[in-house]
Amino acid sequence: MMNRRQFVATAAAAATAPALPAAAQSFQIDPKYMPQDVNISSSYAPGQMLILPKAHFLYLITEQGRARRYGVGVGKAGLEFTGRATIDVKKKWPTWRPTQEMIEREPQTYAKFKGNDYVQPGGKGNPLGARALYLFQNGRDTYFRIHGTTAPRSIGRSVSNGCIRMINEHVIDLYERVPLGTVVTVL
Repeated sequence: MMNRRQFVATAAAAATAPALPAAAQSFQIDPKYMPQDVNISSSYAPGQMLILPKAHFLYLITEQGRARRYGVGVGKAGLEFTGRATIDVKKKWPTWRPTQEMIEREPQTYAKFKGNDYVQPGGKGNPLGARALYLFQNGRDTYFRIHGTTAPRSIGRSVSNGCIRMINEHVIDLYERVPLGTVVTVL
């Protein structure tokens, strides 16, 4: 359950956030991907995060046997992250640059990034959306993120370059709930 501080912070973030494109605003998400409190195995400790890519759900364990569940979009075949990581960096309206592998895989899509060091500023057109949680292993950036999206129709699908995508309002909610150091397990 969201406390007053989280509610106020989320409302303030939404009020000051850049407007999203009309296509993103008009999309209706399948209700099963809306945030909801659910039962979960008691083998996960409160404060941990569990991501089940095949089911397209992210679980934030809130108490023993209970979790806040969010619908997510995940990496397409061969580009998924699996394993255990920690959230070592959190950013509001993050900047973004595709990895060199992404540029090589899809040169037409990422043409404006080829042969330069351009970084896309944060804002409504940035693919990382409103918030980003950066996954690290052993103190090293994995280059995988849990982030918002400009493509809400990707929620419930396996289409990304490996990152975990969320509806912007949902990632803002998650961002306010998780501290740095949160353990994330992706199965």
